[in-house]
Amino acid sequence: MTAIGEDVAETSLDLPDGRTLVLGWASMTDRGLRRDHNEDSVLAAVPYFAVADGMGGHAAGDVASDAVIRRLAEEQERAESGFADPEGVEPALDLAVGDIREETGDLELHAGTTVTGACLTLVSDRPYWAVFNVGDSRVYQLRGDVLEQVTVDHSVVQEMVDAGRITRAQADRHPDGNIITRAVGVGDASEADYWLLPVTARLRLLVCSDGLTKELADAEIRGHLLRADDAATAVRDLVVHALQNGGRDNVTAVVVDVLRIDPPAAAPASPRRLGLRR
Repeated sequence: MTAIGEDVAETSLDLPDGRTLVLGWASMTDRGLRRDHNEDSVLAAVPYFAVADGMGGHAAGDVASDAVIRRLAEEQERAESGFADPEGVEPALDLAVGDIREETGDLELHAGTTVTGACLTLVSDRPYWAVFNVGDSRVYQLRGDVLEQVTVDHSVVQEMVDAGRITRAQADRHPDGNIITRAVGVGDASEADYWLLPVTARLRLLVCSDGLTKELADAEIRGHLLRADDAATAVRDLVVHALQNGGRDNVTAVVVDVLRIDPPAAAPASPRRLGLRR
C-alpha cells in the first residue's frame, strides 16, 4: 500500500480570470476484514486525486498499484499553478506498466491494477475535472442532492448490462462481478477512458476502490455524502460502513470538495466525454 499526499487538507488556487478556487479533501484506506494485506494505493495532492487497486497476490498487487500511483505523483509534481495536463496520464500509465514488468517479471506473477481518479485542469481558462479510469474502481460526483457515477466499469458484468442481458441490480449480485476486462499491467489493455466535468461550487467528488462499492449501494453512498459536513467526515463514514457491511476487500476512498469559487461565475456547460489521443 502506498499513500501519497495529505489525509486531510484544504488549498486555494488562483484562476486565470482572477477568481479563487478553494478545495478541501480527505483520503482513507483500510485493509478490510478478510485480507492479510492492503494492495490499494492512493494519491491525494492537488491537482491529482487517484486510487489504484492492485491484483495478483500479496507481492504483485502491491507492486502494481504502487507503480501507478508513483508515476501519477510525478505528473502531480510537474503540474504548474495547481493545474494538470490530462495528456500526461497515458504516458504515466505506460511507464507504470514498464515498472510493473521490471519488478515482477522474474516472479512470473500476473500483476496488474485498476486506477481511477481526477485531475484538475483548465479548458479555455475555466476549471474542469479530467476524470480517468481503467478497471472497476470508480469516480462519483454529487451535485446538489444528485449522485452520478461518472466512470464506466471495465468489467464482464458491465458488458452484460450494456448488452441488455442483465439489469444494474442483477449486476451488483452477479457471481462474475469481480472479473475486469481492462487493467494496467495486464496484457495491452491499459488505455484509460476520460471525461470532463465542469468545476462548480459545492461539487463533491468521490474516488474509490471496488472494496467500497461492493459493500455499499449507490443509495447508501449518496446518503453518506449528503449527510457529511466535510470531506474528512465523508470518507470516514464511507469506509467505516463498508467495513461494517462485511469489509471483504481493501477499502479506499478520497472525497474532494469544491468549497467555493470567489466570486462565482455563470453556470458552465454540461459534463462531456473527453477524448484524448495516445
